[in-house]
Amino acid sequence: MKYLYSFIIILLLSSCGKQKVDTIVHHATIYTVDSNFTKAEAIAVKNGKIIAIGSSDEILHSYTAKETIDAQGKYMYPGFIDAHAHFVGYGKSLFEVQLYDSKNWNEVIERVTIFAEKNPTEKWITGRGWDQNKFPDKQFPTNELLNKLFPNKPVLLTRIDGHAAIANAKALELAQLQPNQKIVGGNIETKNGQLTGLLIDNAVDIVQSKIPAATKNDFEKWLLAAQQNCFEQGLTTITDCGLMYEDVEKINALQKEGKLLTKLCVLLSDDKKNYDKYLSKGTYKTDKLSVNGFKIYSDGALGSRGACLLEPYSDKQGWHGFLLSTQQHFDSVANILSKTNFQMCTHAIGDSANRVILHIYNKYLQTKNDKRWRIEHAQVVNEKDVDLFGKTSIIPSVQPTHATSDMYWAEERLGKTRIKTAYAFKKLLQQNGWLPLGTDFPVEDISPFKTFYAAVVRKDSKGFPTNGFQTDNALTREDALRGITIWAAKANFLEKQTGSLEIGKQADFILLDNDLLKANDNDLLNIKVQAVWSDGKKVFWRK
Repeated sequence: MKYLYSFIIILLLSSCGKQKVDTIVHHATIYTVDSNFTKAEAIAVKNGKIIAIGSSDEILHSYTAKETIDAQGKYMYPGFIDAHAHFVGYGKSLFEVQLYDSKNWNEVIERVTIFAEKNPTEKWITGRGWDQNKFPDKQFPTNELLNKLFPNKPVLLTRIDGHAAIANAKALELAQLQPNQKIVGGNIETKNGQLTGLLIDNAVDIVQSKIPAATKNDFEKWLLAAQQNCFEQGLTTITDCGLMYEDVEKINALQKEGKLLTKLCVLLSDDKKNYDKYLSKGTYKTDKLSVNGFKIYSDGALGSRGACLLEPYSDKQGWHGFLLSTQQHFDSVANILSKTNFQMCTHAIGDSANRVILHIYNKYLQTKNDKRWRIEHAQVVNEKDVDLFGKTSIIPSVQPTHATSDMYWAEERLGKTRIKTAYAFKKLLQQNGWLPLGTDFPVEDISPFKTFYAAVVRKDSKGFPTNGFQTDNALTREDALRGITIWAAKANFLEKQTGSLEIGKQADFILLDNDLLKANDNDLLNIKVQAVWSDGKKVFWRK
């Protein structure tokens, strides 16, 4: 018995002097992604913050925790951050018709029919994900079959990029669209004097505005489903590009109720209601929510030929695409935001759109600065305009999977010369020395591993093309990791809060079963998230 007492005394003495914390994770391979790209083995967390990081011996000797986890050599990284996505839109899409990877229009119709049979009480049928570039004839579909199948129920099926849609006759009727009707920044397609149902860019918004607003319960259902999927992918912070202030209020409420644990950086939509609501009171910040930017759309997408190009499309004679608003509007917004702390973050795909926005930004920024105005996508940039990014510290916010999704047909749109200045991530990185990366989900898959793979390998999931797509613009693995962690945080002014594993920062970190920095190329897409912590709270654990 005296030996038992001695053992207990030894244990008590050994714990004396140790600081109590909430969580210790030890014997991990930790990539801190700090300024020196330091590696460590263990981390200690208290009250949602990192209070120590170092070797396993150091941490275990100095701290005792409520929960101590032996990582058994697994690989720890800062929680992944998506610098450009549509979190609310993704959540909504989970409860619509899933049209991604449809091989032809008949398959789309079949999926819509099955959805309608399973959801007979839905007042509208909505879906997203079709891409005519994956159809055998690569032609835009029309709405004849939808009209026959759903004569009395409105249907709106959005293209994968969100910049085009097919609406049935009932939806067009409710939106009061007419043949040959002209609108700014969009097209309502007509053939032989009849509406085909194809809507491009701003025309889509007219029909969407007729869809009944979501209820509070719908919104909560969408966001909690999206959150679960994001945590499973190691995503702890998301930039949601283009929301109304009412959405922000709902998000804030869910976070304060403790239901929504995902950190969100919101870019407000380019809408008068949002300017009226926010400009007078300024940016908004909590531990989980940041509202400090406005999302502007300068043009559409390359896939739907809505991107605005300097020279005509190579596969559509005389067609340049178009701007979604006037240059005067973009200039006016830049003028207003230049006098505030809000970021101006503008969607620009085509080289003409990029040129317009770059020149307007440079007009108001004038020299290097820390306002962190962004150009979202920056997909096709004329070589004469690239240095305008660095000249006034404009941040290109890019999505690597766009390159590997578009590479099958992008040259058809752009031609052999212009394609060389498209998806030029390395060249854009060189402008400011840092480059935030995102997915643009649900336009692309939410997986940050696909983002990483596309950035460094420049191939699709099947290993095509063999030698990679324009690999001279591939990123190094370290830079790709920075792009989905600290640089994505910096793009939202969050680098002092998250994005790297350092003392004092929020405890957002993940464990993976393989090493992003050393795994074979072929293994990158098979890496699995083992565990996720957000603000020191374990939010996902793979069983």
